[in-house]
Amino acid sequence: MTHAQLHILPPPPGRQADLTGVVRDDSGAAHYAHLPASMTTLLAERARTQPDDEAVVELDADRLTFAQLWDRASRVAGGLRDAGLRPGDRAAITLPAGADWTVALWGCFLAGVIAVPVNTRFAAPEIEHVLQDSGAAFVFAPDHPLPQGDPWHTDSNLTDVAAIFYTSGTTGRPKGAMTTHEAFLSNCESTANRGSAQHPPVIGTAYRTLITVPLFHVTGCNSQLLAATYVGGTAVIMPTLDLARMAKALGDERISNLTTVPAIYAMLLGHESFADADVSTVQRCGYGGAPMPPALLRRIREAFPKAALGNGYGMTETAALATSLPDEDADAHPDSVGYPTAVVDYALYHPDPVTGIGELLMRGPNITVGYWNDPAKTEAAFVDGWLRSGDMARIDEDGRVYIVDRAKDMINRGGENVYCVEVENALAGAPGVAESAVVGVPNERLGEAVGAVLVPRPGTTIDPEAVTAYLATRIADFKVPQYIAIRHEPLPRNPGGKILKGGLRTGIDWGERLR
Repeated sequence: MTHAQLHILPPPPGRQADLTGVVRDDSGAAHYAHLPASMTTLLAERARTQPDDEAVVELDADRLTFAQLWDRASRVAGGLRDAGLRPGDRAAITLPAGADWTVALWGCFLAGVIAVPVNTRFAAPEIEHVLQDSGAAFVFAPDHPLPQGDPWHTDSNLTDVAAIFYTSGTTGRPKGAMTTHEAFLSNCESTANRGSAQHPPVIGTAYRTLITVPLFHVTGCNSQLLAATYVGGTAVIMPTLDLARMAKALGDERISNLTTVPAIYAMLLGHESFADADVSTVQRCGYGGAPMPPALLRRIREAFPKAALGNGYGMTETAALATSLPDEDADAHPDSVGYPTAVVDYALYHPDPVTGIGELLMRGPNITVGYWNDPAKTEAAFVDGWLRSGDMARIDEDGRVYIVDRAKDMINRGGENVYCVEVENALAGAPGVAESAVVGVPNERLGEAVGAVLVPRPGTTIDPEAVTAYLATRIADFKVPQYIAIRHEPLPRNPGGKILKGGLRTGIDWGERLR
């Protein structure tokens, strides 16, 4: 490999202040120095020091203290052992989000069993693939009681695999990303450290996060559910999205932290119930998974006057958080996903000498150790120990990361590279546009033209000419869409909020070319 192929970025200015407690191993990779020994150790410590504090709340259902969570999880661990499972065996979780889901996950950790959270929105053949590929010896299923036995637990090492999260499968069959105990704990530490002098992180019992995204997704599980236990706070779980219930829960549950996709913020702020919501305890509003329209960012600031705002970026393979944009940068750099966390190093693969854009590579203790049962795809996913993200990115002079496109989604328009996310970021402020998806449209002369599928804001219409005029002042002419299609239902998304573009490419009537 040549230096031109792999461009390792230095720490951004001011980054050194964030590196307290970080050490580097013989290969140069960073690690947090003082993590708990395992997930089991973490929960044991919470049950010992905060036995009566709330750990998990399922809205309108169970409320568990840390002592109760330990007791129930240890009985599940005993039940798994009685069922014949031993450390390293796999158990799949197909339960709906809630207290039982949480107990099942911790039961696996305490038993040393590898948890396999299953995306219950997968089609039946995909779910069957996950169960078969993982070799699950037990399935936590709806309408079946959790396994019960005498309280029991075993400990694990930081390097042991604790869970397998399967990717969304948008580019083929789902792949099982192996997540170690250190990866979980490193993500928790990185999540806990999101803050600044102006907006210090919330820890302890004041930390109460409202989970509105699926628990089988790394954001809901790793950066909310498990992060709450890590800081000694409470995870408040909403089993299904209900905007009226969400608005009421903000005050009822004294929510301090929100993390969700921009589309849910927009729906919440536009819902009639939000006018009566008590937001006095909300101190952080995190977001990611899609571009944040500047107008929506301003509405969130007005709606949550005490809250710090911040973007984040991660993948199943990074155990969630890899970069974070602080509140101080949110308004001036809304299209950035921020700086790498303290233990994530980043590099660019094959950076373009003119634009500086290359594939983002990452390494750190939160990175998957590979894909379960698939050495070929594991080998293809790494370059000298650095994870290939599949995302094209640029880095500004201050070290901020800007994701400009998925490598496989880039449009080649007559020899010019058009990065879809860059155009979507520009469209976020266009007149009348609520959300957008940019895709390539086959073109005999150019090979591909730029097409945009636009969803109007409620009560508005979209004038394609006004949209292209708006874009012409913000992005290069060759990036402005030549085709625009108006869609009156929300764009299709996976559970992580990412737009599913496959059907849009083939199912849209583009009509006449605009330009």
